[in-house]
Amino acid sequence: MSLLRFLSTMWTRRPLLMFLLALSACKMNTNDSARVPSRHQDLPLFNPHMSSFKCEIEAQRLPPIDAQADLWFREALALDSAEIYPPRRDYRKIVQLTRQAAERRHWKAILNLASLYLAGHDPEHGEKAAVELVEEAMRLGVPAAYDRMGTYYMNGTGVKADATRAYAFWQRAAEMGNPAAMAYLGRKLNAIWDDPDGSFWGNLPVGRKMLECAYGQGDADAAYQLALSHTNQPFRETTHEDRARALVVLHAGVKLGSEACANSLLIEFGKPFEMEEMAAPHIDPARSERYRLFAEALGFDPSDRFPNLDRVLPLPPAILPPWNGDRDTLLNAARGVSPQPIPPQASASSQRSGRFHLDAAFALRDTGQDTQAPIAPVEGYWQPLGTGLSAQEGAQLAAVPPGLYRRGEEFQRFTSAHGPVAGIVWRRWDTIKHDHGAVDPQAPAGMVRIVRRPEPPISLPSGAICPVSGTWQPWVPPDHPLHAAINLYWRQAWLVKGQAFPDPQRDWLFPIPVPEITWHLMDSEPVNLL
Repeated sequence: MSLLRFLSTMWTRRPLLMFLLALSACKMNTNDSARVPSRHQDLPLFNPHMSSFKCEIEAQRLPPIDAQADLWFREALALDSAEIYPPRRDYRKIVQLTRQAAERRHWKAILNLASLYLAGHDPEHGEKAAVELVEEAMRLGVPAAYDRMGTYYMNGTGVKADATRAYAFWQRAAEMGNPAAMAYLGRKLNAIWDDPDGSFWGNLPVGRKMLECAYGQGDADAAYQLALSHTNQPFRETTHEDRARALVVLHAGVKLGSEACANSLLIEFGKPFEMEEMAAPHIDPARSERYRLFAEALGFDPSDRFPNLDRVLPLPPAILPPWNGDRDTLLNAARGVSPQPIPPQASASSQRSGRFHLDAAFALRDTGQDTQAPIAPVEGYWQPLGTGLSAQEGAQLAAVPPGLYRRGEEFQRFTSAHGPVAGIVWRRWDTIKHDHGAVDPQAPAGMVRIVRRPEPPISLPSGAICPVSGTWQPWVPPDHPLHAAINLYWRQAWLVKGQAFPDPQRDWLFPIPVPEITWHLMDSEPVNLL
């Protein structure tokens, strides 16, 4: 199993496996003046009988991701592919790339680095360093870091084991929108009575709310638990509508990477335990066999995603497309797609030299974060600014473009006719892709099929009817607060001409108004599994 790829996609907790980043200690004008969160922070005790729960979206709290760092991060994930025999994986290179990404505050890389330390892939760093990385991610406001700290407390990883504190951290992570924490607590609360040993609690309304919120953010475990809740109604008979909804959620769970959902459906369509309670509308050995192959694939690599599952295995009453029986043909056709990259063109930054050089594949984005420290508190591109300067000093600074500084590297000093220039503030810039905003969902190598961009391009609002059968990608502008939750390859959908585009609130249980999403045709090649 690919540890990095699995954990970077869905943040699991039990048993412990995961990752995070080492960053700056110098203050910038972000939230560093606030009380620094840590493993010892005072959190409210877990309340299993909370009367309500508000669904927050984790993506709205996450720090922006540097494009160059993301490239390194995805390269590290590709090197940790499940297709590579573990002893042959270059963990030295994986650690190096992950650390490079972490140095630029790539929050997933920070988490991954912590888990690489715990797995022993960097002998110089162990539990202490891993905990410190998680604390640094907490300072960045990453909800997954709170979830991780809860796991550390439950398992006694680098901290004294304390189940009470573990649940307090998980509760905080869930309140911040972390889907893994919500999926876990949602399952614990999805009962009708309290277990005397404290293994679960009766709080069905909140448990269901947590599961739905996590499912809306793509959590595979939540999909499975939510489907079970539909088929196990405690206070009334399970209806046909309940079972039909469970079937849809289980099918969606396979797309999201749930082996449990795939196993459930291979049984439902193959040999259900109780015919009168089955979620599937009828026995269908052919469908059962296809679900079996997806279950095996997800058991081998839980990081896999199959957003175009409907292309090869649509739910009834749709007819199954003919298939040659080859496993890889089936799986590859169900994967997400990404368009061929647009070649970058030379820019002024790409023609500079030294620290001022920027690869043509990237552009720069102002983070709005400043420091007056004499050294760079975090790796990135930094530009000198100043106020109250003389005309000569102002012109001197204005001529200096952003330059790359490593963490801890001393900033350039400036002098004028009056001596050293004082009062300089350094502004940090992130990298973004040169085609920033283009509909181009990213994924580690091997996770998606690379396809040609359709010509002419077709994009439509969510309320429209699909005009062309194919793979469609939902998208919002890069400055949209939910772009990190929508512009993902696993959000893709295989649609048939005449079909309505998915309604995110109804079909995903995701709180975004329909008009804010547009759908873009990514691939219109006919289905051919022969």
